[in-house]
Amino acid sequence: MHRTGVVTLLGAVLVTAACSAPRTTTPSPLAEPVPLTTTSASPATSATTTPPPAPPCAVTTGACVSLAQRLAWLLRDGRVVHGPVPAGFGPPDQATPAGAFHVVWKDREHRSSQYGTDMPNSVFFAAGGIAFHAGPLDAPSHGCVHLSEADSAAFFDGLNVGDAVQVL
Repeated sequence: MHRTGVVTLLGAVLVTAACSAPRTTTPSPLAEPVPLTTTSASPATSATTTPPPAPPCAVTTGACVSLAQRLAWLLRDGRVVHGPVPAGFGPPDQATPAGAFHVVWKDREHRSSQYGTDMPNSVFFAAGGIAFHAGPLDAPSHGCVHLSEADSAAFFDGLNVGDAVQVL
């Protein structure tokens, strides 16, 4: 019986010690509220995220491409309807041409006759077969504007023959 008392006493000491030990874990998020981030324009509660960059082009309906920012926008009636989105371009020896252009033709499942590569969602806008199309953003093009698969589909669907394209 003496042993049972010691075990019981030891058990009580362990339970008491465990319950009264200093807390070393992080408190529950419910115990300490986290301040909310607001998007108000007032200086005291300004937003913590920066708005996306505005298109630098004069185009109101069509596409805008910034070579320096490596971004592209799709615009309709003066509003950005898609973008900015990341874009890839040609290297210096096959540079993507800068200037003002118009969409000449489109081909959803184009294959380059010159390079033998697929160019999904092609929207042609400059001489030499230069187009927006799906392609790797981390590999140089032959002068085209590479977009992700989803972004190239949005540009294909959003651009019409005759729409303006400005590359800066």
